[in-house]
Amino acid sequence: MLKLRDSFFFLPILCFCFVFIVDGSVHEYNGEKFVGKGNAFVVHGGSEGIYSSFADPYNVTATIGDSYIRFEKVTFRRPKEAANFSSKAIQAVVFEVEDRDSIGGSAYGGQRAVCCTADIAKLGVCLEGEVIYRPSTENPNWPKVFGISFNGDDEVATLRSRSIKITKTGMYNLYFIHCDVNLKDLTVEGKTIWKNPNGYLPGRMAPLMNFYGFMSLAFVILGIFWFSQYARFWREIFPLQNCITLVITLGMLEMALWYFDYAEFNESGIRPVGITMWAVSFGTIKRTVSWIIILMVSMGYGVVRPTLGGLTSKVIMLGATFFLASEVLEVVENVGAVSDLSGKARLFLVLPVAILDAFFILWIFTSLSATLNKLQARRMTVKLDIYRKFTNALAVAVIVSVGWICYELYFKLNDVYNEQWQSAWIIPAFWQVLSFSLLCVICVLWAPSQNSMRYAYSDEANEGFDKDDTTLTLIKPSPTPMKDFKSAAEARPVQGHNGAWNGDLEEDKTV
Repeated sequence: MLKLRDSFFFLPILCFCFVFIVDGSVHEYNGEKFVGKGNAFVVHGGSEGIYSSFADPYNVTATIGDSYIRFEKVTFRRPKEAANFSSKAIQAVVFEVEDRDSIGGSAYGGQRAVCCTADIAKLGVCLEGEVIYRPSTENPNWPKVFGISFNGDDEVATLRSRSIKITKTGMYNLYFIHCDVNLKDLTVEGKTIWKNPNGYLPGRMAPLMNFYGFMSLAFVILGIFWFSQYARFWREIFPLQNCITLVITLGMLEMALWYFDYAEFNESGIRPVGITMWAVSFGTIKRTVSWIIILMVSMGYGVVRPTLGGLTSKVIMLGATFFLASEVLEVVENVGAVSDLSGKARLFLVLPVAILDAFFILWIFTSLSATLNKLQARRMTVKLDIYRKFTNALAVAVIVSVGWICYELYFKLNDVYNEQWQSAWIIPAFWQVLSFSLLCVICVLWAPSQNSMRYAYSDEANEGFDKDDTTLTLIKPSPTPMKDFKSAAEARPVQGHNGAWNGDLEEDKTV
């Protein structure tokens, strides 16, 4: 008796495709070749979360419309030298992720297969050379399986255009499969269109459009607060506040571009490469500048020290490296068909960014520790208080980030088939909210005001400490006779024509 079980064939493919889902609701096929998997040859046609054609029971979609997967001019092409026989069927298989067990099977507990073999065909449950499937327990009309064959010496076979209406919310998958070893060089061309009730935006991405709309509004509100204070106290502005202004401006542009990117995607079904590239670039620049600014603040730039000195080149080099690594990762993930990437290739791109993030964090907290010690030694209570608040905010952000990374790993490990796609948008949204929250904290701590300059670097306050600090650290004091000390105290230094103190010069020579 035929025993239908979990298909060994679809398990690895689903694991792969759900991690890297095609970015477009219009899936185009430009001569993709079929790949051998088990006893079948396969092309992955797409995977998307789609809401039902009717109003969602949880009121996720605000409008009522049609949801469908439409096949348009899907054509199979075989080489001329192989066009001398009638082929077996080339089938399109559309199924919801919960029905993945309905595809494939085995006879008498033997090796599982996707294509119906001669032994399985003898049981009368399938036709030899076709895909094994059984009706879904919830909906007998699913999965959808249909196909076409080559007749005689035909080199091209085209599927009849059709639309499959979606009446149940779920993650849907499309595979083109054939079981004919003589068609190993077969290719597929054409396109399929996947539509949700509220547009062409894939269901997993749909909430992000509204999210970026809200984030754009949040940045506008923050910008109004900051720019009004900036214009009001522009005479009291110091360099750090100019850097914060740059980050806010980049954030406003990034959020607006992401919103328009998703809005255009939702309207046309094709991701606009130009807008996506600009959004990715502005986002990468913002993150790079943010890291550099936080590092500079941690080192005391503009507050404890006027410049970074010899560290400037190292900071710039680290920032440039982070920008390049992040830009490549973001472009690959957001522009074009990311489903072509393998897990190892994506890991290769993610690891450098993660290592650079960790290096930034380590350097930031090391610098903060040194800056706090300096401020405490100088007894600059106002700056010390603001730096302690800044340190606490950073510590909370790092702890929350580590916790969220653990949750993200747990989420992905327990959602192998992306069945929780409706809540997957929360993961990228969280990082945007966290970075915006930290930016708000920085804006509050260093907001332009009539007293802004008391947070800035002061030559008088710092030069004296630098001299004392150097003396205490580098020069070991020697015992001085009381009378010599008295004579030195009574001596009146005379300033020379070059502006140097003679007393100081004589002391330096003695030392």
